[in-house]
Amino acid sequence: MKHVLVLLVALFISTISIAQTYNEEVDMLQALYGSEKRDIVENFIVLEGEQKTAFWTLYDAYEVERKALGIQRINLIGVYAENYHNLDNDGTDVLVKEMLKLVKSNDALIEKYYKKLKKKAGVKPAAQFVQIEHYLLAAIRSEILEEIPFIGQLE
Repeated sequence: MKHVLVLLVALFISTISIAQTYNEEVDMLQALYGSEKRDIVENFIVLEGEQKTAFWTLYDAYEVERKALGIQRINLIGVYAENYHNLDNDGTDVLVKEMLKLVKSNDALIEKYYKKLKKKAGVKPAAQFVQIEHYLLAAIRSEILEEIPFIGQLE
């Protein structure tokens, strides 16, 4: 799984630096991550019968919403990368507020689908969903933070 995360971070960074193919790169990144992620989730959460059908139906709906947030995150990283050397206090404040808003949106989305999954697929699979989502988000955030520069001294 570490290889997948490193690849995703590399794609994140390359996506930011190539403006002409930005949308295609984002689509590719989302497809790659979605495919790899589904395999990870399938190996982590073992389901059968109606429980399996209910889980994957809701999971697919979750992924559509998660991908939209992922695009926002990629765009925000792109704005940061493009403006890193020229960030003033106001620009930094805007970026931090947007990042915090995305974190809250991600958490709210996971909570929304936890409640749905709990009703349709059961508490254990729903809890495993939360666990794996938070694990993957933390791993990706960690890798991204290792690759992007910290905000320097602001004027």
